[in-house]
Amino acid sequence: MDMIKVEDLSFEYIRRDENGDVESINKAIDNISLSVQKGEFIAILGANGSGKSTLAKHINAILYPTEGSIWVNGLNTKEEENVWEIRQTAGMVFQNPDNQIIATVVEEDVGFGPENMGIETEEIWKRVEESLKAVGMLEFRNLSPNKLSGGQKQRVAIAGIMAMKPECIVLDEPTAMLDPNGRKEVISTVRALNKKEKVTVLLITHHMDEVTYADKVIVMNRGKVVMQGTPREIFSHVDELKSFRLDVPQVTELAHELKKSGINLPMGILTVEEFIQSLTNV
Repeated sequence: MDMIKVEDLSFEYIRRDENGDVESINKAIDNISLSVQKGEFIAILGANGSGKSTLAKHINAILYPTEGSIWVNGLNTKEEENVWEIRQTAGMVFQNPDNQIIATVVEEDVGFGPENMGIETEEIWKRVEESLKAVGMLEFRNLSPNKLSGGQKQRVAIAGIMAMKPECIVLDEPTAMLDPNGRKEVISTVRALNKKEKVTVLLITHHMDEVTYADKVIVMNRGKVVMQGTPREIFSHVDELKSFRLDVPQVTELAHELKKSGINLPMGILTVEEFIQSLTNV
């Protein structure tokens, strides 16, 4: 069953002057259709201005379509009575964890969402413990978030979403402000939630190495979906990705250049281990 279904979706940002007259219209999403199955790990790539963050905000009903429709677990986001359930079904994690952490103690922050949902106190604390354990932050439950690193804060933000027991998590460039260690922590956490907890994941990122474990990659450019496929299929088209102002994993580009120089390597190499194995077989 589809967790997310997008059908002929378009969205326009309209800028108005002080009199309310239209100054400009920017079509951020241009007639796209796609589907995400329950339990999938989907990576969405695109340069700045490609429309990927605008798409993410539609999934959580922060924005509403100008044209077309989007369904989250069968619920149409345009129907106002569905918004509360949609936001419980699809949790959102943003770039800056400081924008989502509001309490002065880690465990209280994680329990904030379930408390607003009217969950009983005993169940809230059970969810807090389970969620912090799932993201590897249980030992920090009594600390102030101010004492945590960027990667740890982002894991707490993810735990706060997990405590509301969503079936889907949308992460809008969650590692953009983190150092390499923080990025590794967060992506490891997201992968574990997908594999162990069967949570559907949509990861929007600029970092190509974060998408190699995704089930499917969607590439956006100027509001359109221009490529879809497995990571190996997508990264077999290095020159096309570069035409969309995107990079590729360093090892993938190295293999691509060696292949162009005449060395018989397979297309779409994703990891260093795979690269070394391929070289030994040449």
